[in-house]
Amino acid sequence: MSELKDLIVYISKALVDLPEEVHVNEIVGEQTTVIELKVDKTDLGKIIGKQGRTARSLRTILNAASTKLKKRSVLEIIE
Repeated sequence: MSELKDLIVYISKALVDLPEEVHVNEIVGEQTTVIELKVDKTDLGKIIGKQGRTARSLRTILNAASTKLKKRSVLEIIE
């Protein structure tokens, strides 16, 4: 499991009511890594946040970590 995936798992589990329902899938491409985040329907609002603020913050943290590792990554939140 990569550091980026671990990071998203850790933050997501801290935000939701049902941490056991947090599933993160990592798809490594040639240039970009896609990290798919799936949470329970009841927790979707907590991950997205008001006007998408929490989701934007998650993406910002992921981008900062990716830049440090000299990689490119995208966070997809799956409903």
